[in-house]
Amino acid sequence: MLIVTIKQGKEKSLLNRQPWIYASAVERVDGKPGEHMKSGATALIQSSSAQFLARAAYNAKSQIRARVWTFDPNEAVDHALIKRRVKAAVAARSAKGKKAGASSGQPLHLVLGEEDGLSGLVVDWFGGEKGFLVCQFQAAGVDAWKVPIVQALIAETGCRNVYERSDELLRKGEGLPVVSGALAGDEPPDDMPCTENGVRFSLNIKTGKKSSFR
Repeated sequence: MLIVTIKQGKEKSLLNRQPWIYASAVERVDGKPGEHMKSGATALIQSSSAQFLARAAYNAKSQIRARVWTFDPNEAVDHALIKRRVKAAVAARSAKGKKAGASSGQPLHLVLGEEDGLSGLVVDWFGGEKGFLVCQFQAAGVDAWKVPIVQALIAETGCRNVYERSDELLRKGEGLPVVSGALAGDEPPDDMPCTENGVRFSLNIKTGKKSSFR
């Protein structure tokens, strides 16, 4: 595992549970040379006095050098953590949103990055179980765990159609390739009926653009 040492005085934000670690806060990175350039690799974050601060996803290609997974020294970053985080996000939002999305076309914001302990991941749910999950992997950490994230989303929602949509600017800023396409099931149609604030319209969920109002 990589060990990232934070400059003296720069650990205050982490002690205050801030999840981003910028390049300017990093004193040094220790570990195997190949791991330094492996985007999204799990790193142990420590203070200049070797005090444990967090476990985070490291990315040498981003100005946000690391994004915290956990501040708990006893919590491992593994498939179980991913499953717990996805399950908690779905449980928190699907009770009312799932019904609304299935019946009226109201899209549901299912996963919201740091708010759900999944920094860089945004997931919207359109049309309930027979609809589509649209995922944006905007950071190297969640991108490295893409397969278990998709598996957990399908298991928790029952929706088997998962589509990846890329934000070109954010992906390039993370040194990640810009990719889009179906990750599971069918590809969504070019236009899908949606409702927002009582207004009905058609949305191309592959691009996020509203194509026409009704």
